[in-house]
Amino acid sequence: MPTNYHIRLKGHLDDHWSAWFDNMAISNEANGEAVLRGPLVDQAALHGVLIKIRDLGLPLLAVSTGVTTESPHDTH
Repeated sequence: MPTNYHIRLKGHLDDHWSAWFDNMAISNEANGEAVLRGPLVDQAALHGVLIKIRDLGLPLLAVSTGVTTESPHDTH
């Protein structure tokens, strides 16, 4: 089961980078930071994203797991 991650970076990214970062959503914040959010299938995928961040020279500020939310179509 994929885990949702929040990866906080110093600097802003254009939305076109989303595909390169395994389709994670990109949110640029007013404080000059960018947050990548989305599910990654495993630790190898997480490390792949972190390598791409390193290769771009973007300072990594934080990595955390997010709470997985159910789809609005799920019923219990």
